[in-house]
Amino acid sequence: MTEGRLRVLVLNPGSSSLKASVLDPPNRNPVAEIAIDWGADASRLGGRGSTVGDVLRRLDPAGASSSSIDAVGYRVVHGGASLTSATEIEDAVVEKIEALADLAPLHNQIAAETIRAARKLLPGVRHVATFDTAFHASLSAAAYRYPVPETWFREWGIRRFGFHGLSVEWSVRRAAELLDRPAGELRLVVAHLGSGCSVTAVDGGRSVATSMGMTPLEGLMMGTRAGSIDPGIILQLLRSGRLTVDQLADALDHESGLLGVSGRSADVRELEKAEAAGDEGSALALELFVARAAAGIAAAATSLRALDAIVFTGGIGENSVSIRKRILGKLAVLNVGPIDGTAEDDRFVTVPDATPAVLRVAAREDVVIAEAVGGAVSPT
Repeated sequence: MTEGRLRVLVLNPGSSSLKASVLDPPNRNPVAEIAIDWGADASRLGGRGSTVGDVLRRLDPAGASSSSIDAVGYRVVHGGASLTSATEIEDAVVEKIEALADLAPLHNQIAAETIRAARKLLPGVRHVATFDTAFHASLSAAAYRYPVPETWFREWGIRRFGFHGLSVEWSVRRAAELLDRPAGELRLVVAHLGSGCSVTAVDGGRSVATSMGMTPLEGLMMGTRAGSIDPGIILQLLRSGRLTVDQLADALDHESGLLGVSGRSADVRELEKAEAAGDEGSALALELFVARAAAGIAAAATSLRALDAIVFTGGIGENSVSIRKRILGKLAVLNVGPIDGTAEDDRFVTVPDATPAVLRVAAREDVVIAEAVGGAVSPT
């Protein structure tokens, strides 16, 4: 370890890819970074150990050898009620992460497998888990409780947790920088649109409402996930015997969303091309996606006293100009506009003096994770 420096390898196992970057906090510029595509649904693939090994081999010639790494930080989607801050990893922590896999089936098992593989390959460094749910620990009871019997909450822990917290935390920080205002003064709606999608209302740097719930299945329409649907549909399918519980879970997590409606793909880029060529299923999938994202943003705004800015982030939110424009076109009720430019980097999508502003921010969970690792592990 270089005196005064903690080099952190950040591993971000998502539902569609493994992103890896090496940072020397507080420097935000990565020493090296790579991404390995797992396809639209990583939970159906194995071989996490070989993937992590491949990451380490590819980082070495990029200037970040394994021997230079002092700590590894991980993004873990679900931390439940007990894992609410950056936590140094022991076997018991991995077991807790795995125990929550039923609540985040597309994510937590993948994270646990990635952690086990990296701990085996890098045994001489510190390993720290950070949690997407942690940012939402500030939710009030009115925001995290469901209107269900009290015993469900008290005895079974049925409540909203919220997700994408690491991405939201970065978006809040970048919004403050772009708007040149303290984060503690800002009222924001952050729309993380990617393979998974959520909307979060942030008041003074604190999460006050979010669209994902006890699991990452609630809320907006996503790549392969349905998002919120009438619970009566689920009851009817089970009562009628058309689907078993496992078949239903598989359909809602893996076969719904953009993929399910289009019958073609969960990739917005492919659907936009198909829509332009006249494919009706693709057009309908994108229309539904846009409508649900706009409705989620509008709903989140009702949790704020005023709205200073809407922030788009995530793979779709950052990169699809047309989807952003279509969503914003439905938000005239929030006085959004006019649109100014395509924003291929962190910048205003609206003219700078518009209220609310609309910002495009590239997701940088790696910076948040690396800094959290630095706070949990002091250089020796």
